[in-house]
Amino acid sequence: MKTGITGGIGSGKSYVCKLLAERGITVYDCDSAAKRLMRTSADLRQQLTSLIGPDAYLPVSHSAGQREWQLNKAAVAQFLLASEANAHAIDAVVHPAVFRDFEESGLQWMESAILFESGINRLVDRVIAVTAPEEIRIQRIMQRDGISREKAKEWMGRQWPQEEVRRRADFEIINDGTTDLNQQINLILEQCNKQF
Repeated sequence: MKTGITGGIGSGKSYVCKLLAERGITVYDCDSAAKRLMRTSADLRQQLTSLIGPDAYLPVSHSAGQREWQLNKAAVAQFLLASEANAHAIDAVVHPAVFRDFEESGLQWMESAILFESGINRLVDRVIAVTAPEEIRIQRIMQRDGISREKAKEWMGRQWPQEEVRRRADFEIINDGTTDLNQQINLILEQCNKQF
């Protein structure tokens, strides 16, 4: 049984995944995987280059006769922000690569901020939503990234509403700084083990 963990920015998904790791559960991180694949996959590099142009990657060095490439984040960001269609075009290339990588990883758990939006929820049997009150999320984002309140709210506004994510999930972990996280995790793991 595969389990997906999701939640909006500032909800504390990564912290919940850390607590799961302490229980011996390895969680596949879709965001890290996307960055790694864009850096290492020749197939993905070719697709992104044909989409964005020759500036998508910069040659870094030659090691043992092998040329290494680095994603040109500035060029990618410029392409991404130019239009909604461009963002969808990049997603259409990167998401399937991440889906394949997760399936090949053999892992049972995954973390994705855009689990439903990307369609990767199709690869899991149950979903846990990590939620937190809006004000707490705003404070966490501001502190973590050193950004203004307005910017934090703007980032939150780009994602699905927390209510919608909660509604679609099978379980919820409330990460409000007072509700016991370990207790909630233990209860969900118990329920999952009983079900299957």
